Amino acid sequence: MSDVTVTHDETASRYELRDGEEVVGFASYRWEGGRVVMDHTVVDRDQRDQGHGSTLARGALEDVRRRGLRIVPECPFIRSFVEDNPEFADLVDETPDDV
Repeated sequence: MSDVTVTHDETASRYELRDGEEVVGFASYRWEGGRVVMDHTVVDRDQRDQGHGSTLARGALEDVRRRGLRIVPECPFIRSFVEDNPEFADLVDETPDDV
């Protein structure tokens, strides 16, 4: 992948990993209680094991931080990424909605 970018497709509620114009992965989310619930991450099979999932997660979380939002990491990949990259731990908010 030469021209890798992470973009936010707000209409589709997901962050996209793009190689040029081609979407090769995404991290979907939903809104819940004013938080971004990161619920699923996918990277095309032929793009796996090259660090592209981490590129996608980092780009999504950096955008969440810029927007002043918090996340609930339901997706196991996003949860693991945050655990491995503690600089994003401050974005996690798992407080129940009814508190």
